[in-house]
Amino acid sequence: MCGIAGIISLNRIARPDLKHRLEVMNELQVHRGPDGSGLWTHPDNYVGVAHRRLSIIDLKTGTQPMTDRQGNWITYNGEIYNYIELRNELGLELFTTTSDTEVILQAYRKWGDDCVNHLRGMFAFAIWDEANKKLFCARDRFGIKPFYYTVVDDIFYFASEAKALLPFLKRIETDPEGFKDYITFQFCLAGKTLFKNIRELLPGHILSITNGSIAVKRYWEVFYNIDSRQTDKYFEDKISSLLIESVDLHLRSDVPVGAYLSGGLDSSIVASLATRQSSDDFVGFNGKFSGGEEYDESKYAREIARLRDFKAYEIDITVTDFIENIRRMIYHLDYPVAGPGSFPQYMVSRFAAKHRKVVLGGQGGDEIFGGYTRYLIAYFEQCVKGAIENTLHSGNFIVTYESIIPNLVALKNYKPLLQEFWRDGLFEDLDHRYFRLINRATTFNQEINWSLLKDYSPFESFKSIFRADNVKKESYFDSMTHFDFKTLLPALLQVEDRVSMAHGLESRVPFLDHPLVELVATIPSNIKFKNGTMKSVLKNAMKSFLPEMIFNRKDKMGFPVPLSEWLQGEARDFVRNIFSSRRALSRELINNKLVLDGIDQEPKFGRKIWALLSLELWQQEFHDKEQEFKKLIK
Repeated sequence: MCGIAGIISLNRIARPDLKHRLEVMNELQVHRGPDGSGLWTHPDNYVGVAHRRLSIIDLKTGTQPMTDRQGNWITYNGEIYNYIELRNELGLELFTTTSDTEVILQAYRKWGDDCVNHLRGMFAFAIWDEANKKLFCARDRFGIKPFYYTVVDDIFYFASEAKALLPFLKRIETDPEGFKDYITFQFCLAGKTLFKNIRELLPGHILSITNGSIAVKRYWEVFYNIDSRQTDKYFEDKISSLLIESVDLHLRSDVPVGAYLSGGLDSSIVASLATRQSSDDFVGFNGKFSGGEEYDESKYAREIARLRDFKAYEIDITVTDFIENIRRMIYHLDYPVAGPGSFPQYMVSRFAAKHRKVVLGGQGGDEIFGGYTRYLIAYFEQCVKGAIENTLHSGNFIVTYESIIPNLVALKNYKPLLQEFWRDGLFEDLDHRYFRLINRATTFNQEINWSLLKDYSPFESFKSIFRADNVKKESYFDSMTHFDFKTLLPALLQVEDRVSMAHGLESRVPFLDHPLVELVATIPSNIKFKNGTMKSVLKNAMKSFLPEMIFNRKDKMGFPVPLSEWLQGEARDFVRNIFSSRRALSRELINNKLVLDGIDQEPKFGRKIWALLSLELWQQEFHDKEQEFKKLIK
């Protein structure tokens, strides 16, 4: 796990300051690789790559940038979990190191651009191909590892983090379409970012530059081709074997491994499977708030640790932690994050980094198996509609209202969302209803200067993904989970990457192994979401590995933060001061005077103030410090 960066002059004009610019990029990403750094520049000085290293595999000889001694150079961030098998397939005589980095180089020499289809893991890398005078870049299938880029004055820059690109922009500005996406979804769509002129390479895509021309192409897609021939038991057995295999591969490391423990199903499954091999040096990490049981899931984390016999560390996260760390967290995230759960993630990662360099997590389980409560809300409405119209047996309605009723207890804390969801548009088309369910823009009023956001429609971008050709139209469930898989999941992985790498910690996500994801996409919805039970097939597949109190949970919290309590107590003045500065009160897109007026009305578990707070801090950390970034390259 590392930080990568690079520069190429598209017109091949030599850059006398190339080395200095690469050094600046490396320094801005120093936290990603505290174990070492390296640079390579072309003899003609028009292309170069940089690297910051966190040593996990091949601690002695895996330094980067690395060459294959045939003119190709690579800078790479990630882990290729099948690197041992690929070494054997490619020929052991080719290798001088035991690193997975060299495996990518040799795979590229043999298969060219198609090398990415042989890799099983998380990665973002760039290879300079000297023979073809080509820069080849790739990002893993799910977006676990980041890749950002920009073009300024015919120079292409890329890096693991957007902040490493900021010194080269002519202006640090907010992208209005990206901003509208953020207000609507909490993340950006279609490769946009909140920084104008900075884009991200989408998951499952490659980017190549030849003769000054930039080409981007998808190399992987997930297809929801439903397999109706198989039984529940068949899919449960396949899930079990693939998950066990994935966790075993994700344990490959030359340093000890630990795990995040949220107390939920997914992290408990990962930790349980990881301890099949040995629990001697395996440890878990859990964070909790001291605001009562509704903010504390540590008893579930302790239970899985007791059952599987490993040590579980706990930390108490306080309002003082929030005041002291929130600004720094936003700096590391590069972007505002509308979900407050990112803050406890940051604190638990900081704590975990004191004990381990690698942790496993449960990210991805909700998106591929369908674990979000909103799916239940969406189906509840469709069940009512289907019962009224006598269409419950059509392909869109895989559960009946009779069978879904016992699961509605999970909606206990979602009454405000239900009221908002049903306020208008009841029983409209499915795409409009799911958009209405996830659309956060409805919670904002005059705080946003909507007139500056022009005519861009986030709904049209949403619809192109929700109705994509790779998803069969007969399942509402697949359309919902597919949209979240393609958009929400990469946004959550961006947070996962930043909060871990901020502390030099590598986070691995075994649920995001492409053989498993491809299998789950073929499972009929009436098996995945049987009788309205979220993650039904996953629970049944993993039942023997879980304690009953976790297997039967219907109250998973999702790391709620007691922000409303803090805003009424010790954090009140701190937060009000952030919104009260001269610059804060003169923002173009946000009327922070109205934000200040609404702070005391923030409801419990509300997200509006958090979204606006992280947005304001983001502007303070980056927009307001534009000249500081500029000075770095002078």
